[in-house]
Amino acid sequence: MEKIYEKINQLAEKYRDYTAENLSKLVKIKSLSMEEENVQLELKRQMEEAGFDEVRIDGLGNVIGRIGNGKKILAIDGHMDTVDLGNLKNWDFDPLGGEIKDGFVHGRGTVDQEGGPAAFVTSGKILKELGFDKDMTIYFVGSVMEEDCDGLCWKYIIEEEGIKPDFVISTEPTNLGIYRGHRGRMEIRVTFNGISCHGSAPERGDNAIYKASRAALEIEKLNETLKHDDFLGKGTVTISEFKSESPSLCAVSDYAHLHLDRRLTWGETKESAVAEIENIVKELGGIVEVLYYEETAWTGLKYGMEKYYPTWKIPENHKIVQTGKKVFENLFKKEPNIDKWTFSTNGVTINGMYGIPTIGFGPGNEVLAHAPNEKVPIEHLVIASAFYAAYAYEIA
Repeated sequence: MEKIYEKINQLAEKYRDYTAENLSKLVKIKSLSMEEENVQLELKRQMEEAGFDEVRIDGLGNVIGRIGNGKKILAIDGHMDTVDLGNLKNWDFDPLGGEIKDGFVHGRGTVDQEGGPAAFVTSGKILKELGFDKDMTIYFVGSVMEEDCDGLCWKYIIEEEGIKPDFVISTEPTNLGIYRGHRGRMEIRVTFNGISCHGSAPERGDNAIYKASRAALEIEKLNETLKHDDFLGKGTVTISEFKSESPSLCAVSDYAHLHLDRRLTWGETKESAVAEIENIVKELGGIVEVLYYEETAWTGLKYGMEKYYPTWKIPENHKIVQTGKKVFENLFKKEPNIDKWTFSTNGVTINGMYGIPTIGFGPGNEVLAHAPNEKVPIEHLVIASAFYAAYAYEIA
């Protein structure tokens, strides 16, 4: 294995420019959720050019490349959709320029998270060049719609495509650390109904805004009392939207709703989170519901899931984490940082729903995710492409 590690490092370095240029091509293609078609076709082209055994696009629009045909299955995932550009005045460079300069690839999606897929294309090229012949199937997945609905893509892959890996690496940005979990989340709507009347005599009506406001103040207090986990941190709840309606601006409101962003730490569940809110709003007549996502993919397929994204974490002594640690140490002669994400990933489905052992390892610093001036070090791309290739050998 020592010679394999040495060759992998050499090839990752050899393809430094190749990886950066592939990422640049992806960044130049705007790829919001449900609008990924062109970037998916480019990723498919790159996989084919790299010599993958099979490359196809599934019904939801995920690009799935395959190397090998063994019994054990490793999947390496990276989502190809990005958030929008935001205020262009906050950028020091063209967010869709894909500029390669000063040791970085610049632009929207370089960190979150097309840098991971660009690196795993190179990993596939390395594996083919080395003649990878282990009893393993490796799927390289450029997934869709993650920014809109974490894990929806993998719900489709597992339930509709029938692919259920033994192990998964998420290429979301980890600053080259090995990540083993994150808090879950859910989206909750709380609805309040009132009775309208003329605004000159509000005592005749029942103002839905007042009900929602009382609830909002109690939800603010609830946030301070939520559970804490030593690894994942504290659960949180915040109100991210307050909307109301009335027959006119001279009338008492007869409708209001609150949209809650609820982050779930270890030990918190959908049921416990809903019960906490129901307890607050029951005397106010509030109706609590977990929202449902259903949208049409770029392929024309309508697909959806509940907006509940389970908490997950992998024990540090688990084989998948320890294999990552061994690979990192053998490749780079130092210990990796083992940690967690602050935000949410497709791991909510892969591990949170289906229990598939999952770790994260990706190029880029997550603080640049969704931020202006997003850029990724080319050195990170080189290291990630070596890591994914070596991991396939080691886990096999």
